[in-house]
Amino acid sequence: MKKLIIILAAAAMTGCGIYKPYTRPEEVKTDGLYGDIETADTMTLGNIRWQEMFTDPYLQNLIEVALENNTDLQSAHWRVMEAEATLKSARLAYLPSFNFAPNGGVSSFDNSKATWTYSVPVNASWEIDIFGRMTNNKRRAKALYAQSQEYQQAVQTQVIASVANLYYTLLMLDAQYNISLETAEKWEESVTTMRAMMDAGMTNAAGVAQTEANYYSIEASLYDLRYQIREIENTLAALLGETPRSYERGRLEDQVLPEELIVGVPLQLLSNRPDVKSAEYTLAQAHYATAGARSALYPSLSLSGLVGWTNNGGAVIVNPGKLLLQAAASLTQPIFNAGMNRAQLKIAKAQQEEALLSFQQTLLNAGGEVNNALAKAQSARAKADYQAKQVASLETAVESTQLLMRHGSTTYLEVLTAQQSLLSAQLTQVSNRFDEIQAIVDLYHALGGGRDMETPEVETEAK
Repeated sequence: MKKLIIILAAAAMTGCGIYKPYTRPEEVKTDGLYGDIETADTMTLGNIRWQEMFTDPYLQNLIEVALENNTDLQSAHWRVMEAEATLKSARLAYLPSFNFAPNGGVSSFDNSKATWTYSVPVNASWEIDIFGRMTNNKRRAKALYAQSQEYQQAVQTQVIASVANLYYTLLMLDAQYNISLETAEKWEESVTTMRAMMDAGMTNAAGVAQTEANYYSIEASLYDLRYQIREIENTLAALLGETPRSYERGRLEDQVLPEELIVGVPLQLLSNRPDVKSAEYTLAQAHYATAGARSALYPSLSLSGLVGWTNNGGAVIVNPGKLLLQAAASLTQPIFNAGMNRAQLKIAKAQQEEALLSFQQTLLNAGGEVNNALAKAQSARAKADYQAKQVASLETAVESTQLLMRHGSTTYLEVLTAQQSLLSAQLTQVSNRFDEIQAIVDLYHALGGGRDMETPEVETEAK
């Protein structure tokens, strides 16, 4: 017995690495993830709840419907339930198992009187987790459970961002439709004016034909915009888990989003982005899988016992039966399959290195997404003032050329050019406003916004 204790103690000292909990590797760097953009250590855009980020009541209602009905989010919920059951199973592995296995039979030798034997035992077995096999399995299951929660959170943030982007796309198309409709009405008036001027000899048929062609082009573009609106509504309906229909909504010019775009330091990115946390939980699982593979190289100790009632006492048949008690312990040390266990350890180590590289790449991708979204939002805001001035100047140009043409000091071509330039500038202005809003939504998503703040933090280490 003393020798067994000495052997187990020596093995435990050499295998202390199998108990080490996961910690983030030192080679994982977070400095410079956002490039050269400024960061802050205060409240960031990613910490804002979606109800505070998206204040449009129509949009809020759509997001609530999506969070309740979206099939991808429901699937993610069941994935969490599955991981929770796996974790519960890993925790129960520490407890002994009991099996009720009654058996009986009739035997007769050389035409002798048949005898009836029976046993009604309850078997018990209990593995002593000396070298951390069950501990690492439990920690791995805990990391899997945490990862499933982050996956659900990632789906939720994606759903929120997708609903917001589709909603704002509808607002952009509505604005472009209204501008085109208003322009079409003005062009229709221009056609009437040009025809009257041709009758008065102030212009020619070419000018009338060109004006009509532009009017027809704008009318045709209205049908394209209607189709795009219907297409986006159908996409939104699928995201909400509903049949296609038209949705009540606000106006693009009434939308209010945060003016100050604070992105936060990289460590705050780690605390919010579910895909980054999910990648790290994958790395934690690989860490515990490696520890579990290493523990397979060491002995396993199992205790077993049996208690029951039997009349099968060996040579003498006892009827009624007597109480049966039995206890045993077994120590198993891999010998011939040690090569296979070492190969499994090498595989686990390789998978852990792959998980580390994947985690590092996820960090780099996250930083790139934040940088791109912020740059896009800043660019759109920088252009907004110039585009507003451009539209105002073109509106003045259209009014001036129309007056000049009526007094015969300019041609219809200048009027057509001014009106066409104004329409293009107005549509571009709406598109730029949409780009700004979309960039802010993308930045909110890239910073891990839309998290359920009530979701408890699940650590990878065993408590």
